[in-house]
Amino acid sequence: MKYLLILFLSISVASSARANDGYGLWLDYSPVENSQLKQDVSQLFTGFYFFGKSPTYEIIRDELEVAGQKMLGSSPVFSTERLAQTQVWLGTRDELSQVLGLQTQAQIRELGEDGYWRGPIVFQGKTYYAIIGNRSIGVLYGVFDWLRSIQTDTFDPKTENSESPKVKLRMLNHWDNLDGTVERGYAGFSIWNWHKLPGYIDRRYIDYARANASLGINAVSLTNVNANARILTTDFMKKARVLADLFRPYGIRVFLTARFSAPIEIGGLKTADPLDPGVIDFWKKKTDEMYSFIPDFGGYLVKANSEGQPGPHEYGRDHAQGANVLADALAPHGGVVIWRAFVYSHELDEDRHKHANLEFGPLDGKFRENLIIQVKNGAIDFMPREPFHPLFGAMPKTNLGMEFQITQEYLGQATQLVYLAPMWEEVFGSKTYRPIPASRVGGIVDGTDSGQKLTLVAGVSNIGTDRNWTGHMMAQSNWYAFGRLAWNPDLSSEEIADEWVKMTFGQDPKAFAAIKEMLLESREAAVNYMMPLGLHHIMGWDHHYGPGPWVTGGRPDWTAPYYHQADSLGIGFDRTASGSDALGQYAPEIVKAWSDPTQIPEKYLLWFHHLPWDFELHSGRTLWDEIGLHYDTGVKTARKMEETWNSLESEIDPERFEHVRQLLAIQVQEAEWWRNACLLYFQTFAKRPFPAEIEQPTGDLEDYKKRSFPTAPGIKPKW
Repeated sequence: MKYLLILFLSISVASSARANDGYGLWLDYSPVENSQLKQDVSQLFTGFYFFGKSPTYEIIRDELEVAGQKMLGSSPVFSTERLAQTQVWLGTRDELSQVLGLQTQAQIRELGEDGYWRGPIVFQGKTYYAIIGNRSIGVLYGVFDWLRSIQTDTFDPKTENSESPKVKLRMLNHWDNLDGTVERGYAGFSIWNWHKLPGYIDRRYIDYARANASLGINAVSLTNVNANARILTTDFMKKARVLADLFRPYGIRVFLTARFSAPIEIGGLKTADPLDPGVIDFWKKKTDEMYSFIPDFGGYLVKANSEGQPGPHEYGRDHAQGANVLADALAPHGGVVIWRAFVYSHELDEDRHKHANLEFGPLDGKFRENLIIQVKNGAIDFMPREPFHPLFGAMPKTNLGMEFQITQEYLGQATQLVYLAPMWEEVFGSKTYRPIPASRVGGIVDGTDSGQKLTLVAGVSNIGTDRNWTGHMMAQSNWYAFGRLAWNPDLSSEEIADEWVKMTFGQDPKAFAAIKEMLLESREAAVNYMMPLGLHHIMGWDHHYGPGPWVTGGRPDWTAPYYHQADSLGIGFDRTASGSDALGQYAPEIVKAWSDPTQIPEKYLLWFHHLPWDFELHSGRTLWDEIGLHYDTGVKTARKMEETWNSLESEIDPERFEHVRQLLAIQVQEAEWWRNACLLYFQTFAKRPFPAEIEQPTGDLEDYKKRSFPTAPGIKPKW
């Protein structure tokens, strides 16, 4: 293993001489330009001493080697004696107990198993810089934080820093299929080559683990939630074991998606009824076998009775009965079941917004302690903007986890720059008023308001085999932002953007300011030119690429008119008490404020209200004019982003500049397409002229409707 790590990291260093294709992510380690910082850091790099030995410490040595070569142009020195020429001490609290004061030990102990402390320590008259954790993985997190402070020019050798994650499970959900395809993947194919495993180890696996560890991501679900039962066979356990062994020193535990019908498909049973003794025995034995291959196996992620996936309803059982049988099988091993709340049924004659609450709300308190209900940030499906999911705060006796989508299924996919941290910050900061009046979604998820101990933030991965990992190089910012917010939901999108831009593009003031501004305005721009004022689910059919407010056919809740409800009288979905009453699933404080169209935040206006085209907004404009203005503003912001990037040609390396330049040009075209197609379509109901102050939509509506995209990502071959 040590040989492989050295080989992979040495290749990464050697490849840095090539053109910058984005493979290095935020770990490229640009040379330190601040002279005082370089002097301070260079001094520290003259002597590192590890108080113990472990595979994780070997990873730290290799990371410091890469960082030293790139940032300082020289290799670090590793001391074999603690008091020789040592400058930096690294180890766990127990390993350093003889040199730490009782107060410092107590402070570090309170940081928990993943926390770290770093700062100056005086011992026998000499000052050392120390990075200490309660476990070796905490030391690794501390080292990455230290290197981040150097990259962002914020390191002060005289200052103490300590952190511990606010969330226990910080997880990437890969929607990767066993055949190498990725559902809703826009950056190539799956990075897991199941055919070559377990015999062949791609160095990309190590680079992937390294990037995740730098963010504190500590859990990975390897396979699609639309699960294949074969992943639970012995053959695939042997393959997954290789990845688990590689990831373990990086603090990452492997999870797998479990298909509810696995007892039938691979177990030879005639039923998957969770109360059947044979099914219970199947899950127990299968889970025991899994732990014989992967001793620290994380557990199962399950999508059940959703979009055609099998589940307990087929046997007259509820979600708690279905989930608990898996939780019971995992409990003796310390494993966790993550059960998705994304459920909706065409047989239930209710607003789709209400389905998850109707199914899960009555089951509060019936789920096992080692089980988490994974809830999407909103009740529909990762829209450009959604009000927070009403389940948050509605199940005080159940562990609730957050599910975000990092891959941009409804936000331009890999052709558009859309920085998602402002969306996630908005969700985490939303007040729920339950279970306590001051509750926020972030406080429920991290346990500070809910009191839950088993916490989770999960993100649907945007990673693939493209050299730059994420298809659009700027989408790396979303992988980065997800990891940072999963560690601490209280971080701001601005400070995360500040870090990522400096770590990815360096310290040039002009480039830094311009790119940061592009990131921070990109999400609101996309909302404006796609689905403003609470409009939602008006994208293209199946592949979800581009506008499709006219899409009809099949299940009503898979069509656009179901959601926008446009007619000659107005537009929007009435979810107040006079309509579907989905608003009634929120706390009374929210119901009272949002039931009034003049009081509800206008960003959610058409999500909860069907209003006349001439309804007057706070701006004094009519609803029709305001919709037009939002669409046009989105287009103009996209053009501004393109102009800003083009002004940076002399500050950005040619390969990355050209990559982003071409994609921003596509984004502008697609923004114009969204604006023109949607406004032309809605005008057929509004029967009003476009507002004079906007750029008038062009094109023919029927031509827009006829557009097809047989090669768009997400389309399944018909042969």
